[in-house]
Amino acid sequence: MRSALRTPPTIPWQVTGNHWLSLPCVHPADGSIHGVGLLSQAHRGAVEFAGAPNFEAGGGPPLLRLTFQSNGEAIELSASRMAWQRVLEWLPTFTSTTGDLIIRGTVFAPCGRAADFPGFVYALSIENRGSSSASIQFRAEGTLGVRQHRIRNARRFDDDHSATIAGDVVTLSGTRPGSEAALAIAGDAMAASMSPATDGIVRFALAQEMSLDAGAKADLAIYVAAGPEPDGAIAMVNRMRSRGWRTLATQTRDALSTLQQSTGVPAADRLINRHLMFAYFYAAGRAIDDARWYVFRSRAPWSAQGLTVRDYEALMWVIPALQLADTPLGREALLRTCELHGYAPGRGVNYIDGTPFDLSFCVDAVAAYPVAVDRYVAQTGDDRIVEDAPIAEALYAAHDDIAASRHGSLPLYRTDATPSGADAPLPYTLHGNALVAEALEILKQTLDEKTAETVQNAEAVRAAVMRQFATEKDSSRTLLATATDLAGASSMHDDPVGSAYWLPLYHMLSRDDSIYRRTVRRLETTPSEAPHVNLAARCATLMGPDAGKTLEWLRRADLDGGFAAEFVDEDGLAIGNGGDASLSALIAYSVWYAVSVLGVPAG
Repeated sequence: MRSALRTPPTIPWQVTGNHWLSLPCVHPADGSIHGVGLLSQAHRGAVEFAGAPNFEAGGGPPLLRLTFQSNGEAIELSASRMAWQRVLEWLPTFTSTTGDLIIRGTVFAPCGRAADFPGFVYALSIENRGSSSASIQFRAEGTLGVRQHRIRNARRFDDDHSATIAGDVVTLSGTRPGSEAALAIAGDAMAASMSPATDGIVRFALAQEMSLDAGAKADLAIYVAAGPEPDGAIAMVNRMRSRGWRTLATQTRDALSTLQQSTGVPAADRLINRHLMFAYFYAAGRAIDDARWYVFRSRAPWSAQGLTVRDYEALMWVIPALQLADTPLGREALLRTCELHGYAPGRGVNYIDGTPFDLSFCVDAVAAYPVAVDRYVAQTGDDRIVEDAPIAEALYAAHDDIAASRHGSLPLYRTDATPSGADAPLPYTLHGNALVAEALEILKQTLDEKTAETVQNAEAVRAAVMRQFATEKDSSRTLLATATDLAGASSMHDDPVGSAYWLPLYHMLSRDDSIYRRTVRRLETTPSEAPHVNLAARCATLMGPDAGKTLEWLRRADLDGGFAAEFVDEDGLAIGNGGDASLSALIAYSVWYAVSVLGVPAG
């Protein structure tokens, strides 16, 4: 089952966050923050705090808004153009000039081993370039209008909002005992205040006054921390304050710099790292209530598939990108995916904790388990990972399910669904059997000796594919169908996720093979998707004869604010299902592979 087409937001949001907390909606006009997302194991998805319903569309008051006065005169950040840049492809930073004042700000969620906090910091500097002193009044005004739960769609919690002030810390939560998460907000030397709740909406503020001499500069910082309940959130925000925003910012930049990839081609590196940062923080995260890791499609609130996960995408898209940036996290993600989803591989879409969401058997996803393990071992040399119980159990389950899907007399394997989730046009698919052959080769080397003897020979599968999928017997015209029923019917429809373009990656055919080239030139796409470009399908062409053109197209494409969207137009502008962090992972890894391994020129 495919997700419905969801239009991306019209506001070009600044996006950031860390593995604990997402900040998907920082407004480019005034720097206001419209929503905060947390991962919750208990709710199998996200818990969101926002100023107003449908906050991702920009309506209603923001969760946090900055206001300034200079000598009693209001300064509107939105009245002057805010110049934004993204430091290390992930830290939104702005400069705004109003009269004699220059205001600079950055929003960052601390990350890295030295700064692993479930929170974020809004750091500001104000510079007076006038000839006289200025009296500055600063307020961070907040509105809590919505607390909600999201898997793919948002559902509001039914208890009232709660706001309390303890000293100079504002705490936001629900009124229900054991309410879903809490936020604590505090500043450096700022007074906290709160207005009586009206219409169930809570309003609060942090304020500070200062005198700024001519030529002088002052720094401000607001800290926001999350916890499973208020006491923990308060303790965390005070710990962040004691650490100080400068230290946290330095540690965060240092951590982000270690994630950056370098191919030697700056244009490719910018593309890789932009998508890699988004995938790193929005396709994997730690739950606020159990601190464990989870992999999912995306935590962007406008993502059509949201906080669900298909094991194929986790194993073949997300984990390779995580390994590229952070090998230990890649290992953890692989273990968790096998632990949570490997007991029934290839079953369909799951909740983050492995509970079934939508069932459909996909043999490609089953084969993805041994392939993902092998990729990890090849990259790290850590072959002992196969002895870890979650990995071993997933590999044996994959072996059993592959064997169960075998044709009665031919070494070919059937499927009910393609990797995109669509019903298979015919039961035996080209991509599925090529991937199964690769998986069988790995399983034969990985499983115990007795079990390995029962594993089908991979070369026999590849030979059967070349015989049974061939549409012409004349060697000068032979190409492969993308699916067959082994009884005379065949199809050239190419699944956008399980594309025939990926065959060289599975050692089925080389990129230079004439049969491969004829096959990919004849592929058909779904007519209903026209004029949409399926971005996953476009990524697959990085393996093909026009890889250079694809790379240039990706470099130019605006996509969804620079991040992946499932559907784009021919110019690369998002038209549906944006905020796709897992697809950004595929872009990051496939571009890196094309440039670094295949040697595709990148401008």
